[in-house]
Amino acid sequence: MASSAPVTAPEVHDEPSMLSARVLVPFLLVSLIWGSTWLVIKDQISIVPPTWSVSYRFGVAAIGMFALACWRKAPLKLDRQGQLIALALGFFQFSANFNFVYRSEAYITSGLLAVLFAMLMVPNALLSRIFLGARIAGGFIVGTAVALAGIALLFVQEYRAMPADLSDVMKGLGLAMCAILSASIANVMQSAERVKAMPILSLLAWAMLWGALGNAALAWMLYGAPVFESRPAYLGGIVYLGLLGSVVTFPMYFALIRDIGAARAAYSSVLVPVVAMVLSTFFEGYRWSPLAAGGAALGMIGLVIAMRARSPRTPRLSG
Repeated sequence: MASSAPVTAPEVHDEPSMLSARVLVPFLLVSLIWGSTWLVIKDQISIVPPTWSVSYRFGVAAIGMFALACWRKAPLKLDRQGQLIALALGFFQFSANFNFVYRSEAYITSGLLAVLFAMLMVPNALLSRIFLGARIAGGFIVGTAVALAGIALLFVQEYRAMPADLSDVMKGLGLAMCAILSASIANVMQSAERVKAMPILSLLAWAMLWGALGNAALAWMLYGAPVFESRPAYLGGIVYLGLLGSVVTFPMYFALIRDIGAARAAYSSVLVPVVAMVLSTFFEGYRWSPLAAGGAALGMIGLVIAMRARSPRTPRLSG
């Protein structure tokens, strides 16, 4: 009589609560720091071609990330498949994404670009569903709908304040959409089981190095020899974006993706434009309109709804 293999009960992998300190602290830190980077990026649009500025930023970031990895005793050696993953991550996250971002700021305001990036949770959720089979919670859908209504109000506010004509706006929007898609692909990569098994610091160090080298090669082809600016604000901006805006934030953000999924982690992008507007109030004299205040309020309400929603559990059979 043939014996059948024992049936193993499905394993359920619990995610940490969105309101736990493990999630909330890095979530808020990432949002606060990235909210400040938009003002710095705006100042980086200068005589230096944008691709060279991106290359300098991630050259500094790669050095900082390798130093952090060594300090934390993370293994620096990656196998061939690991290097290919780091190369893909470097291309989508640290090259294509930021090149599109810097170029879009030549056509639209940093405020409008930050608002557009608040939609990152939508492609993250869709791509996670398509490629990873991740389920989408009902509460997340409701929260996202509310947040998108707020984003729409912020978009109208920023668009009205723009001096650019419609053709420039369309160019800027197209570049911003390319940046969002590139970032989303990189985000969803972090949720793949093979990538989740890799040490974050080692992966990021190599990805930033590949990104910096790729940016430098592209910049040389497009603009020729390196162009630099000795202005203190520009140099300080490179260091700030490379260290605080990259080395400090990306390990926390990618850890969030691995813990709570790409869609929920991207909700930090809803906080970012609000932080950027608050900072602009202090440093640039930004004045809040009813549209801006209403959009920010709806965005925060949607964020709370999505964060409180329980993530659907996806049983994983073994045996």
